Amino acid sequence: MIYKTLAERAKYMISSPCLESISISALNVSFYKKFCSNTGFFSNCSSGSPNFNPNPEPKSVQADFGEHDDLVKQLEDHSMRGVTGLPQISNSCEDANLGCSFGKIDSFDDNEGLDRDSESSDGDLDDDFGVLDLFEKNQDQNIVEERNFQAATDESGNPLVRETCRLIGLRQSWNPKFEGQLRHLLRTMQPQQVCAVLCCQADLRVAANFFYWADRQWRYRHAPEVYYTMLEILSKTKLCQTARRILRLMIRRQISRRPEVFGHLMVMYSRAGKLRSAMRVLNLMQKDGCSPNLSICNTAIHVLVMADRLEKALRFLDRMQRVGIEPDVVTFNCLIKGFCNARRVADALEMIQEMSNRGCPPDKISYYTVMTLLCKEKRIQEVRGLLDKMRKDANLLPDQVTYNTVIHVLSKHGHADEALELLQESEAKGFRIDKVGYSAVVHAFCWNGRMDEAKEVVNEMFLKGCVPDVVTYSAIVNGYCKLGKMDHARKMLKYMYKHGCKPNTVTHTAVLNGLCRSGKSLEAMELLNRSEEEWWTPSNITYSVVMHGLRREGKLNEACELVMQMLQNGFFPTTVEINLLIHALCLEHRAEKAKEFMEACQSKGCTINVVNFTTIIHGFCQEGDLKSALSLLDDMYLSSRHPDVVTYTVLVDALGRRERFHEATELIKKMLHRGLVPTPVTYRTVIHRYCEKGRVEDLLKLLDTMLIRQDFRCAYNLVIEKLCAFDRLDEAYKVLGKVLRTASRIDAETCHIMMQSYLRKGLPLQSYKVACRMFHRNLIPDLKLCQKVSNRLVSKGHPHEAEKLMLHFIERGHFVRQHI
Repeated sequence: MIYKTLAERAKYMISSPCLESISISALNVSFYKKFCSNTGFFSNCSSGSPNFNPNPEPKSVQADFGEHDDLVKQLEDHSMRGVTGLPQISNSCEDANLGCSFGKIDSFDDNEGLDRDSESSDGDLDDDFGVLDLFEKNQDQNIVEERNFQAATDESGNPLVRETCRLIGLRQSWNPKFEGQLRHLLRTMQPQQVCAVLCCQADLRVAANFFYWADRQWRYRHAPEVYYTMLEILSKTKLCQTARRILRLMIRRQISRRPEVFGHLMVMYSRAGKLRSAMRVLNLMQKDGCSPNLSICNTAIHVLVMADRLEKALRFLDRMQRVGIEPDVVTFNCLIKGFCNARRVADALEMIQEMSNRGCPPDKISYYTVMTLLCKEKRIQEVRGLLDKMRKDANLLPDQVTYNTVIHVLSKHGHADEALELLQESEAKGFRIDKVGYSAVVHAFCWNGRMDEAKEVVNEMFLKGCVPDVVTYSAIVNGYCKLGKMDHARKMLKYMYKHGCKPNTVTHTAVLNGLCRSGKSLEAMELLNRSEEEWWTPSNITYSVVMHGLRREGKLNEACELVMQMLQNGFFPTTVEINLLIHALCLEHRAEKAKEFMEACQSKGCTINVVNFTTIIHGFCQEGDLKSALSLLDDMYLSSRHPDVVTYTVLVDALGRRERFHEATELIKKMLHRGLVPTPVTYRTVIHRYCEKGRVEDLLKLLDTMLIRQDFRCAYNLVIEKLCAFDRLDEAYKVLGKVLRTASRIDAETCHIMMQSYLRKGLPLQSYKVACRMFHRNLIPDLKLCQKVSNRLVSKGHPHEAEKLMLHFIERGHFVRQHI
């Protein structure tokens, strides 16, 4: 076979199965250098190359990395192949492409594979518990594997580690010399030092890129502890698919998988809010034959508790006990947290008692968790009792951490007096409460508007040598602003400057919020504009506070200008904040101004959604400018903001008001064609507008089309009621047959409305006909209403019909009183 380039020849040799038995040294050194120069880091990763690909995974690998079933299949195949199934050459063509260019950070996709699994009904989550049956099956193997890993030491100060981190920091200006130096350092480092390099990276994506880049280097293979360290680092993020790729590499390289590997993956899926995917990791463990330990069981229980699946967590606890895994204090604390989340205090206290009976005494966290819930529910006396119980039953003496925790919990939920009492009690016992604890008590008093008590606590801080900080003063300033005492708030700011405590962004934001609540939003805007002069930096919340103040006072032009200033400074308002301004402009019949404002925000990078467009369309419809409203609907399609059912409902209502029913009908059909389902509001809007103008035939045809897509039980009932309200009784009587098909209680009420409408118009005979049709469908009309109809029939000269109407009741066993 003839190869056009040296690279093709090298790739064939490296990917050839026979290379497993060939020594690396058999390759010609000069050929290797030429191959590296043609296919190395810079030829593939340089951003200046026209063929640069920042994520150079081959399609065959990248396409199926996320498939859960594919990973399970690989685990099964690996267990069947044994130890001879995979080549041991670290620089295989497939492995070389697993990494990403180290000079450019990857963007990791977490929306494939396990993530695509729908969060279906969790009744089948118990199927994932089968991994517990493997307990004790591989215990000896796990012990041996754990002994093979040496105790981790801190290598961050090692010169090799520091130099490697320095070179990584220069990745944006790399050249072949730097890469050669980094490659040399990599080959001289021990596995613990490579782990230290990964841990030293502030950006975890850079750590992952370095991991992949190192894995591609010639004559280098990651040690098992490097894989474990990388997964442990990733467990602090939501990069689930990156972790799955590393797990896949471990399977391919035949690296032993301990339960911690799967635990890290579960934690990542839990952080991403994907319960189903997290629990399916247990299936991967079962397929891999990895025996669970207590740590992985605690992780599974934690995932279930955080997903509000407490009952399943309890079943998991029962299952793990049956296979011989005894729970520890971490297990019980997770379940206590679950009981507290469900506000089941009695069950949480019972579990604490059960811990003591099982010989697993509760720790302070067990009690802190229950105390937090009791404070939320304002059961302060029970908190005191639980402190005593912690001291007597569990022999846990309250320490400074205990008092600080309880003080913070009480203060957070507004129990200032109790928090202050506990603070004084702790100091009487010799514990020193720091300024953080005092600030929490001050904040609680200020939150309740009790400024005098807050000032007393601050004075007590000075007496005890605990100098208040900016957090303490900010709480007082915010308290004065909430009470509208802006003069006191300004005095406090001057006092802070005088004593060398510079107000921060939170302090100034509290002042601006107080001014806006006092109706002085323009003054707040002036203070905001002087932020650079006073050397403080406003935040996103600062701008939002002033913007809402201007909006509430009707100063919409100034509010829009502030948003533009906000965008220039790099802050972006939310879609809700933008919509509030748009809605305010539309209420003042300034829909065109609202449209210009929205387009300006969109051009500067703000997120604009369908609600913003719909609000402006509604504004145009209220002004009667349907041309602009329909034009904006077309703009939505051009900007990939697909209108929803509310958008169509607003336009149909406006078109119906202008009697443009043909366009309204076409718009409804267009909505149905796009797969949108009409809501009850849509039905009521269509029925109201069509009945108002007497377009009953068109309405019935349109309703038949709409009901095919989404059933609406009382659609025809609404048609009759609206027609009766508009005195179109003849059209209503024609629709009565559609209502009486079901003969339900709602249909009877609709018939009563029609009968009363006929009586108001002086047509008792028509009411009699409606009643007869009800009897024919085995619906019993209201007796009092029929007696009224009978009296009217007699007065109108129809005694025979009146008598016949009463006979219908007697035939059905109803007693009819004779009225004289």
